[in-house]
Parts: sequence; C-alpha cells; structure tokens
Amino acid sequence: MDTLALSQLLQPFATLNEELLRLTSIYIDLLMKWNARINLTAVRDPQEIVTRHFGESFFAAERLLALPGCPGHIIDLGSGAGFPGLPIAMMANSSRVTLIESKQKKATFLREVIFALGLRNVDVFAGRGEDYPDHYPDHGGLLTMRAVEGFDLSLRIALGLLEDGGRIGLMIGRSQMDQAMKMGSDLTWQSPVSIPGGNSRVLYVGTKAIKVEQK
Repeated sequence: MDTLALSQLLQPFATLNEELLRLTSIYIDLLMKWNARINLTAVRDPQEIVTRHFGESFFAAERLLALPGCPGHIIDLGSGAGFPGLPIAMMANSSRVTLIESKQKKATFLREVIFALGLRNVDVFAGRGEDYPDHYPDHGGLLTMRAVEGFDLSLRIALGLLEDGGRIGLMIGRSQMDQAMKMGSDLTWQSPVSIPGGNSRVLYVGTKAIKVEQK
C-alpha cells in the first residue's frame, strides 16, 4: 500500500515517520497475501485493515510507550496476526517483545513478518500462555491483550505473566471493563482511553501492585 495513503488513513490514530510507514506497508502486503490462505483476520477490506488493526495498535503503542519507565520486556498474549504486539515492537526498539500465539500457522506468519521487517527485538512463543513460564521464567514489564478468546481465562493467565509493578494494557469493549476490574483486583486502573474509530473500544491500563514480603 502507498505510504501516503497509509499516513492519511492512520492520521486519526497515530503519526508515523517514513520508516514506520514503509515497514507497515510491507506488513500489510504480507497480511493480505497470507489472509487469502489462512484466516488471520475476518476483515478483508485493505483500508479497514489499516484502521481497525494497524491504527488501533499504533494508537495503543504511542500511549503505552509514553508511560513513565520504558519496559525491558513486553509480552503480547494471543497475538493472532500480530496486533498490537508487532506495531509496539516497531516503535519500541529498546525493548524485547515476545508474541505468544498458540496456533502454529499464525505463529509461522508472525515469524515471516518479523524476518521481512528486519525486527531484531521480537521473538515468538508458539504455545499457550499458561505454558510460557515453563519455558521462560521472565515476566513482562508490560503485557498487552486484544480481542482474545475466553477473556476471563486469558486475563488470569495475563496477570500471572506480569511482573510486580508492571502494567497491563487491554484493548477491550467498554462492556468488559467491569469484568477486568473485578478480576484484576490487585491492579490500579487508569481512566480508560477511547480508541478512535467509533467501535466502542477502549485502552484500559492497570498497574500491578508490588508485593511486600513479610519478615
């Protein structure tokens, strides 16, 4: 996709430099190519793919990465076609990003995108989130989650992958906010930020409490 057209479509969400626009164009081309073979996204219109997936992800990335303290390790749980994990990785060169995706074909797609974009700060865990700690003990300073199946279970798994004092960034519908607040009782939640696009979705950010060991 032409980078000028991309820039215009993304304008309500984020302002990208030429290099990020170039990488996004490559990513979109790969997504469209793979989506003809496997179901990466139900959205088929290229312009809607830009706004719905890339726009929302870059919107979240700008805000999450602007929070105090750059996270050394970012985890994206249930990455699917890479949203918002890969756009965040494209913006966060100094952070290590792990994409957790249990479906093997989608994990293979993610690896191809990472290779095509030349991203050296991203790896893919092709397994379930609950199995991740058995392979890699390090938790995330920031964990993101968007449009995952089984929200209750996924959120419980997500909280277990987040380090004390770390942040979780949820891209959810407003109707799920109460659910998130009840389950994440050890999180301090910020006011939700409406995501542009008129789809009633918000960026909901919580900070995990730091446990004080009893002596």
